[in-house]
Amino acid sequence: MTTTASTTVAAPAAAERPWARPLKAILSYGILFLLAAMFIYPFLLAVSTSFKTLPEISQNSVSLIPQTFTLEGYQRLFSFNVGRWTFNSALVAVIITLGNVFFASLAGYALARIPFPGSRLAFLGILGTMMIPGIVLIIPMFIVLKTLGFINTYAGLIVPKLITAFGIFLMKQFFESVPRELEEAARIDGATQFQTFFRVVLPTARPALVALIIFSFQGAWNDFMHPLIVVTTNPSLYTLPLGLALLRGNMGQNLLWNSLMAGSMLTTVPMAIIFFIFQRYFIEGISYSGIKG
Repeated sequence: MTTTASTTVAAPAAAERPWARPLKAILSYGILFLLAAMFIYPFLLAVSTSFKTLPEISQNSVSLIPQTFTLEGYQRLFSFNVGRWTFNSALVAVIITLGNVFFASLAGYALARIPFPGSRLAFLGILGTMMIPGIVLIIPMFIVLKTLGFINTYAGLIVPKLITAFGIFLMKQFFESVPRELEEAARIDGATQFQTFFRVVLPTARPALVALIIFSFQGAWNDFMHPLIVVTTNPSLYTLPLGLALLRGNMGQNLLWNSLMAGSMLTTVPMAIIFFIFQRYFIEGISYSGIKG
């Protein structure tokens, strides 16, 4: 009798299990979908607004589908010096990214593999600079750049950003995860320190390099504060974020929202494309930054 009763009680519970798992999955995906919609809605609204007319934006600003599709915002935007701003942003971002990859790789490898007096103290000093808010360094940076004659020059836009503490930290953490046996085998074959680095170690660092490239390019492409203090009287050196910000200020009270949203698309879409193309390497590279302390 006891066995029969326990079987009878357990039967309804077993019958409910097939329904519980799909229900949990539906609820989980539903919550994720709502969260994703909350984050993607502003982006879609910006895209939609860039193709609307100004009267439609005033009357129905939250609609995702334009009633009248127009390129008016983009045409007005390119009537300004946007081409020059885009060129400056691309030039500065590419050079800064290449410099970060080169110098951060060398510095990270030296700190991870080459023992020298004060190496740990140097690394702690580099980490310490990451704890200083960037806003604190604006006035000292301006004074140094003015003393060097870098104000209103490409050098002022590029040189201070050629290497970052985060880049060194990221590459050091990755190189510490590379097996030393690879380097020892290269040295047995007669490779020098530089040959070992460039031909053996660096090719294995592709995930970290891709992550560093994305971080460096994104930071330089979207940077506003640094160009603001460097470019004071030369509009031909404006980068895209700086030019769009000053353009908004020149509009006064009558903001041309479709042109502003068109400018935001011009700054956002390139970075979104780069991120989605290299997403796998980016996530893999970031995972290495926490392997060792």
